[in-house]
Amino acid sequence: MIRWDGARQPTVWTVPPPDTSPRAAGLELARRYLHIYGPATPEAFGRWAGIGRRDGTAAFEALGTSLTPVATPVGDAWILSQDEAGFRAGPGPVAPARLLPSGDAFLLLHGAGRDLLVPGADHRRALWTPRVWPGGLLVGGEIAGTWRRADAVLTVQPWRKLSRAERDAVAAEAASLPLLTTKNRIAVRWDD
Repeated sequence: MIRWDGARQPTVWTVPPPDTSPRAAGLELARRYLHIYGPATPEAFGRWAGIGRRDGTAAFEALGTSLTPVATPVGDAWILSQDEAGFRAGPGPVAPARLLPSGDAFLLLHGAGRDLLVPGADHRRALWTPRVWPGGLLVGGEIAGTWRRADAVLTVQPWRKLSRAERDAVAAEAASLPLLTTKNRIAVRWDD
């Protein structure tokens, strides 16, 4: 088992193997993937899980009637049938600002999914760099820039002019971040 604790070294320990078959474990992985990343395709699951397109397709086929086909702006995909009500429900209130960490599930897209989330090619290159990804700045439910933190300094690179209220919301979100290595408060630096 493994427990990630932010950027620090993970805790790893050995436990007895689960009492399940590899096939059942693979299907549970596909269900969990769809619950978090759905709507999704078998190809996307196969790439994400590192099992390839053929095995990703086989997993979706084995899930059978527990899946519901859906049309998305980037093509046909699948969701878990048990999640359909959540997809049909109206959106809830959006937070004024959120600092999504590098690797957040919201940002783990490929291909057309990235194009849909971040329409501008320059902004996509800024968010999904070839090296270490920055965090994503979410303002009013939309990706509006990137951020990085070094000790107690959080550097924000907005992609558009933010209002005073939006900047205040970003600063409040930054102030809520836990700092384990310093007794200082977070200082927000704007790199407009």
